[in-house]
Amino acid sequence: MIGTTIYKIRRGKGISLSELAKQAGISKSNLSNIERNVNKNPSINLIKKIAGVLDVDLYELLNPDRNLDQLQPLIEYEWVQFVYDLKKAGVQKEQLPEYKHIIEFIHWKNQQEES
Repeated sequence: MIGTTIYKIRRGKGISLSELAKQAGISKSNLSNIERNVNKNPSINLIKKIAGVLDVDLYELLNPDRNLDQLQPLIEYEWVQFVYDLKKAGVQKEQLPEYKHIIEFIHWKNQQEES
């Protein structure tokens, strides 16, 4: 069901129920009802908002045949939180190459210190 899918994706990305509800512009109780499959027929506009916040394709939420085991977190929570913090700080995807240079420099510096 769509609620279970939303729940698994949200948890896998380390996003709280409150944060998803806030960012999607819906009430926490409404989101909770959707996730618990109490509200089994949310509007498509609501699902679009949730998909946007979760940064997933709408199809991922609407496909009832999707294997939910594939939605388990693939990376550690701390990395997901780091990316979330970057987004919250206003870092745009387009800026990531600039930050990559900084990370490469730090990596280089660490290698120099180890030598």
